[in-house]
Amino acid sequence: MSSNAELQSRKQQAIARGQGNVYPVYVSHARNAEVWDVEGNRYIDMGTGIAVCNTGHAHPQVVKAINEQVQKFSHTCVMVNPYPQAVELAEKLNQLVPGPAKKKSVFVSTGAEAVENAIKIARAHTGRRGVIAFNGGFHGRTNMAMALTGKITPYKHQFGPFPADIFHVPFPNRLHGVSVEESLKSLQNLFKVDIAPQDVAAIIIEPIQGEGGFYQAPPELLQALRLLCDEQGIALIMDEIQTGFARTGKFFCSEYADVEADIMTVAKGIAGGFPIAAVVGKAEVMDAPLPGGLGGTYGGSPVGCAAALAVLNVIEQEQLCQRALAIGEQVQVAVEKIRSKHPQVIAEVRIKGAMIAIELMQNGDPDQPNTALTQALIANAAKQGLILLSCGFYANVIRLLPALTIEDKVLEEALDKLAELFDRLA
Repeated sequence: MSSNAELQSRKQQAIARGQGNVYPVYVSHARNAEVWDVEGNRYIDMGTGIAVCNTGHAHPQVVKAINEQVQKFSHTCVMVNPYPQAVELAEKLNQLVPGPAKKKSVFVSTGAEAVENAIKIARAHTGRRGVIAFNGGFHGRTNMAMALTGKITPYKHQFGPFPADIFHVPFPNRLHGVSVEESLKSLQNLFKVDIAPQDVAAIIIEPIQGEGGFYQAPPELLQALRLLCDEQGIALIMDEIQTGFARTGKFFCSEYADVEADIMTVAKGIAGGFPIAAVVGKAEVMDAPLPGGLGGTYGGSPVGCAAALAVLNVIEQEQLCQRALAIGEQVQVAVEKIRSKHPQVIAEVRIKGAMIAIELMQNGDPDQPNTALTQALIANAAKQGLILLSCGFYANVIRLLPALTIEDKVLEEALDKLAELFDRLA
């Protein structure tokens, strides 16, 4: 079998450089929170494919469901010959998405595709054009999703022009001095300067910014947006692509604010690694597009539906919402010990269930992002037997997204390795 170095050389020759890879580590097999490369090296996965494998790698129930479905059929197109699995999954998602209103769903293949369709649905429902998003937000790499994303490099650089009528306002950030009041004031100013509220189809927001640095939207912001949208006839879109499926200790993070979105986008953790995504929302909103206006060849794959149904069962049976909270508590203790040893470089630790961020600074100043240390920690993680991810508006945040099924002893080992990395590099 080829080595990691050989495979990386081949990859660079065969795959466009725009689709980079964090580690030159090529996976042979994985089990729950552990990954082995083609050379037999073992790693503890603290990224789970960017919050995808919430139920761990190769969970037996998910593997069983996929195998059984593939033996029956792999594709007919849900828009041509649908199947019971899609109906059952839609019914379950409609029940799980928070709020009392009757819900309906539509299936697509990726998170970015879910965002694109959410905007289409909002525009069809309202008959309006404008969409408001937030600085630092991330909504995907397709054209509309890039326009909504509030960060240029690497997501938008070289790729314009983008769709018109997209506007951004500041996202609250206590560490960097942006209050909820300032965000809402900026929104009102936008209505006076750039677009009238009666021309706005939707406001889209992540309850915790993913690529932006795991900054949490305060409940009072989400509640104020809900009130504003109700007053102005604007659709509130909750992007729960990274925060969904028990990751934060609730099935969906917006439950913490007790806010019902008009439209919600979901993907990532929905199916244990199988590509499927969905838009779920209030029935009268979701039904605005005409038949044929939504869909796609692979949307609602029968294999993806089977995997997703298995994941939902695992979340319930193994009580993974509660497990996410327990993971957060265990990580909190360990990371605060690291912070006590390195107070000049750790600006803030943000934890919501098993969605954890460590923001790095220079010289004890949160306004001096420590991008170099972040890069060094990521670059050296594999040598330590860890898979880590970074994020952040200034690329200075280490994010931890362990499988919700990770064993306590494996998590403890990972946190010890993280501490050793900080001791060596900070």
